[in-house]
Amino acid sequence: MAAHDITLTVNGTEHELTVQSRELLVHALRDQLEYTGPNVGCESTTCGACTVHIDGKAAKSCTVLAVQADEQEITTVEGLAEDGEFHPIQEGFQEEHGLQCGYCTPGMMMTATQLLAENPDPDEDEIREALEGNLCRCTGYQNIVNAVENAAEQMDAAAARGDD
Repeated sequence: MAAHDITLTVNGTEHELTVQSRELLVHALRDQLEYTGPNVGCESTTCGACTVHIDGKAAKSCTVLAVQADEQEITTVEGLAEDGEFHPIQEGFQEEHGLQCGYCTPGMMMTATQLLAENPDPDEDEIREALEGNLCRCTGYQNIVNAVENAAEQMDAAAARGDD
């Protein structure tokens, strides 16, 4: 099997690594670079636990080959916090108890942050539609929806104050 030298910028840090042709991005992130936020769930795009941002767009990293992500910006859930401060989505999940076992949480957060970037004031139906590709086996969906609404409110309040 062929090996490829690639460069990934993950959460602002550039990494050079060697991957096999068929190595999935989720495995390169977890096994080689030790970013444990993206979880390996189904490896078939069903659960969304592995969702990351690739160049700003949510993607299920179990369906992207690591070589396809060469020279791209990857953001994992670990990269959402800035200067030791949680991102509003992380705060929302904490305040609204938007997690139970926590396995789906990173993927839910990454999907939700893209939704909020595109639609800063989603209604409940829009939140549910955006999250439909992410599964929670603990049935915490209502609290997850509440967490996204909480984050949207926090972001709106920060924008009104003029915070970045």
